[in-house]
Amino acid sequence: MCGRYSLNYGVENLIKRYRIRKIDFDFTVTKEIFPSNKVPIIINREKREIRKMKWGFSPSFTKRLIINARAETVNEKRLFKNSFYKSRCLIPASSFFEWEKVNGNSYKYEIKIKNKNIFSMAGIYDFYKDKNGDEIEAFTILTTKANNKMKKIHKRMPVILNESDEKIWLKEIGNYSKLKELLNKTDNNDLIFKKI
Repeated sequence: MCGRYSLNYGVENLIKRYRIRKIDFDFTVTKEIFPSNKVPIIINREKREIRKMKWGFSPSFTKRLIINARAETVNEKRLFKNSFYKSRCLIPASSFFEWEKVNGNSYKYEIKIKNKNIFSMAGIYDFYKDKNGDEIEAFTILTTKANNKMKKIHKRMPVILNESDEKIWLKEIGNYSKLKELLNKTDNNDLIFKKI
């Protein structure tokens, strides 16, 4: 599960980090991003671009937002598989948050990656119609089994991509087993935990 994250990078820094030429919106740095917030994600249609999308799929069969998809089954579940094959994205983040449950109490942690001000979580996106018939662009974060560090506080974590794998995740067409392999690389992230 990944229910909150932060992005402490402004638009200009995102443009440099992801090598984007142009952007047509502004973004205020935020210490905590919540489901349903509209935030920048990176997609690749004809070229790499930053789009502002709502966090959480909102299919008609449920009233709750679907904010995560399991990496293990993303290519099989009807709600996600089309996006896995055609609409993958990078979700820029500075940290993510998780809660450890101990003896009925919850303790909140902010989790960063050592020596990285920004990293990319793997995501997928789709389009939905709201009650007025307007089209909404939305994304969800892929999660996987926690690595050795993370499982001390929670059994799942977001899929964090190496910079060298970001282009593959955005552009790969055809070799979907290669994409699934990227979703299982969890032990190469040097996580830092801060109880808050």
